[in-house]
Amino acid sequence: MDDDVVQRVLQEGGRDYYQQQPSTSSSSPSILQSLPLHVSFDHGYYLLVKSIQELRSKKDGLVTVGIGGPSGSGKTSLAEKVASVLGCIVVSMENYRTGVDDGNDMDLIDFDLLVNNLEDLISGSDTFIPVFDFQGRRRVGTKTIKSSTSGVVVVDGAYALHAKLRSLLDIRVAVVGGVHFSLLSKVQYDIGESCPLDSLIDSIFPLFRKHIEPDLHHAQIRINNSFVSSFREPIYKLKCKSEQIEGEHASHVFHGKEAQVDNFIEMYLRPPSASEEARINDWIKVRQSGIRYYLSLGDQRIVDKNFIIRPKAEFEVGRMTLGGLLTLGYNVVVSYKRASTSVFEGNFSLSLETIDTLGETYLVLRGINRKMVGAEASRMGVNGPWITKSYLEMVLERKGVPRLNTPPLSNAPNAVLASNQERPFTAPKPLRVSSNSANRLEDLSQPWTRSPTKSKMEPVLATWQFVLPDPALAHGFVIDPTSSRDAMQLAPMPDSYDLDRGLLLSVQAIQALLENKGLPVIVGIGGPSGSGKTSLARKMANIVGCEVVSLECYYKSEHVKDFKYDDFSSLDLGLLSKNISDIRNCRRTKVPIFDLETGARSGFKELEVSEECGVVIFEGVYALHPDIRKSLDLWIAVVGGVHSHLLSRVQRDKSRVGCFMSQNEIMTTVFPMFQQYIEPHLVHAHLKIRNDFDPVLSPESSLFVLKSNKQVAYQDILRILDPTKICSSVQNFIDIYLRLPGIPANGQLTESDSIRVRICEGRFALLIREPIREGNYIIQPKVDFDISISTVAGLLNLGYQAVAYIEASAYIYQDGKILIEVDHLQDVPSPYIQIKGINKEVVAATGSTLKLDGSYTTKSYLQLVLERLPALRGSSSGIHSQQAARLQELVEYIQSQGSSSSSESSPSREISPLDGVIEDMQSRIKRLERWQMINTVLWTFFMSAFVGYSLYQRKRQQ
Repeated sequence: MDDDVVQRVLQEGGRDYYQQQPSTSSSSPSILQSLPLHVSFDHGYYLLVKSIQELRSKKDGLVTVGIGGPSGSGKTSLAEKVASVLGCIVVSMENYRTGVDDGNDMDLIDFDLLVNNLEDLISGSDTFIPVFDFQGRRRVGTKTIKSSTSGVVVVDGAYALHAKLRSLLDIRVAVVGGVHFSLLSKVQYDIGESCPLDSLIDSIFPLFRKHIEPDLHHAQIRINNSFVSSFREPIYKLKCKSEQIEGEHASHVFHGKEAQVDNFIEMYLRPPSASEEARINDWIKVRQSGIRYYLSLGDQRIVDKNFIIRPKAEFEVGRMTLGGLLTLGYNVVVSYKRASTSVFEGNFSLSLETIDTLGETYLVLRGINRKMVGAEASRMGVNGPWITKSYLEMVLERKGVPRLNTPPLSNAPNAVLASNQERPFTAPKPLRVSSNSANRLEDLSQPWTRSPTKSKMEPVLATWQFVLPDPALAHGFVIDPTSSRDAMQLAPMPDSYDLDRGLLLSVQAIQALLENKGLPVIVGIGGPSGSGKTSLARKMANIVGCEVVSLECYYKSEHVKDFKYDDFSSLDLGLLSKNISDIRNCRRTKVPIFDLETGARSGFKELEVSEECGVVIFEGVYALHPDIRKSLDLWIAVVGGVHSHLLSRVQRDKSRVGCFMSQNEIMTTVFPMFQQYIEPHLVHAHLKIRNDFDPVLSPESSLFVLKSNKQVAYQDILRILDPTKICSSVQNFIDIYLRLPGIPANGQLTESDSIRVRICEGRFALLIREPIREGNYIIQPKVDFDISISTVAGLLNLGYQAVAYIEASAYIYQDGKILIEVDHLQDVPSPYIQIKGINKEVVAATGSTLKLDGSYTTKSYLQLVLERLPALRGSSSGIHSQQAARLQELVEYIQSQGSSSSSESSPSREISPLDGVIEDMQSRIKRLERWQMINTVLWTFFMSAFVGYSLYQRKRQQ
């Protein structure tokens, strides 16, 4: 165990349960004693939740958590995400202000009151916490917090790890990065290397190094948050002038709805070295609301047809930060007031916004679903003309752009801000840490608290360039896009990018191709299994409104029966070439539909390029193969994702049993096709994306699941789903659990020590980390990760052993909001019902409607099956002898097919002595499928009759 990590957990001055020596009788170490030094945001969230759960189960009373860090680092987001899972109390230090200040002024934080509140809760007493009104700039009252409400309290604030609070905290978390690092990177990029990084920190965040940074070194969990802005869940916006609402609709815009009124001042700061042509993209936007300031870097938005699409890219900063930017030479070049009256309904909002400089009022519709926003506009009778320019662009068109050789607006930047404040604020003088103080800082040499992730930051929006494909013609020079349109190609981006920035650049590349080459634009997204290709393609399609075609549709059935998904010869290249040619020539074409459950092509769907859909995305492992990419316009390579996480998991397991293997050694065994047949093609991509996003850990991709074995009638399930959107299906699956021998597990098989492989519909899906279990809920990722049979065979070759086998069938009913799954496990008499959804409250309400309250379990099927085994197990693997025989058959089949897949494929497969066993197993599965298909038909008929009768009854009642 790392002594430094242990020392950090056991350091003095904390309330840690593990300050006492852990019991020697416990063979499983605490998660707090094995924390890595620095982790990503997603990993930190996961570790924090697991740490709280462990601490809560092993100690009496309240668990207290402090989350500290600089402004804009993401600490509030972390606190909110933990609270959404654990249902804990979040106490914001923002409410403990004693007056109007920058927000980071320690002298204006009422520490004594906060300490008293925490002591009350720890002692089991109710307490009253203050409420601060940021619009009124004063404390307006108190709010009662009952000690019995939750077993966990989270303190969120810049000074949450201050010495006055540390003795009251069980777990201390430091969050750095986010906009804090990104703003430093941008400023360093804007003003060059002339100003040292520490001087920039002292200017922009003057209180950080002296008052905040020293406390962060006392954290047990240290998070580097690379997240800044994201198009993963963008906001879609339609905007028009308010007078375009027809009379009868205008009166109903806010009728009967509670409206929220906001008044903002929006300012744009131009960098000291900004060029005339890159002016808007390089400007920093600041929005002032009361005494709070929100900052966004550059004009990160996408305009597609009538929609303005924006990421979540706004972060709160202190007033002193703005003063520091002005001191460094940034100028306020545009400032205007925006008054907004809005109503909200779920994830949709409707606003009337007035811009004083323009003298106009605009109707703005916002939502996270593009189709929904468009449908709401049609329902209101508003059909445009839509405005796709930002308010900044419209203001600049009226006022003109200030030239670089002209002085800033008014007399000085502070004069502009003075009208927005009761008193003008001046730029703060840099505050430096004295040499004596600096020497006392723990880990001062570590860059994690103060260094941006890159020494230089690229421009906020990179520019795509076009080149001639023939080097002899182009000579490396950028050419005029208006010439040789058919011969033009995109020039590859010189660097690799993270998923969020890569998504933005992908859409911009498509728009550049549409503008300069016209329809159609054909995109290829390639990369290893589980890297995030499909997720990226779907997000691009949501933004651009285009078609996505998976190369899996082109599988040959004979190869799929052998599970050869990562073999290039498994693709019907002739049909794929024809489809791409038809799309290129704007002809209607028929794209195959492949049924992975039957392993055969089930039909075709028509695809036609039009003005509404002029883009087609092909995604798959071999999308950038030379035989395919030569016909495509844009080549995108994605690496990382579960591909990388599986390698890390295997490396961790190997080290736990005393065997170290490099990631390269693991790669060649687990992904044998990648380095030889896939990776060489990725280097030619126009855009290279490294996917560090971890959907296994991230709260952004969580499903809330309730599980029960209480009997529920099918008609009751159908009754609670939307009859107009309901759909049903049947799936058969087999779960096998792989584990390295020698991993300590208290003599009992657990999910945390195993890798689960699910075989479903002819696919292999991977689960490499157990979900979070909290209360009645199982919180798990929304997606499974498909892998090849050669990957499973590679895990077996590395020494993993198949130790458990579960066979089941699932009846699935869903309506888009909720999914209800009824699982029938073999050898388990009663089925289990699972309710799944992304909204915790909707899942809970569904369970209550089905009268399942009090019957929930968070145990996995592995645990439930193991509990049913007799005390004396008849098999060395801990499963019934009959299941052990089936598992052995399956393992032998995987090893035989996986070995043949990892070598060069041949047109015909050699006859294996296992063919008889395999055919018997496949025929058994087919019989089960036929039996379940009959049941599906019967239930579908029943469901249709039930829904039809319900609609008939409803019509009669009307």
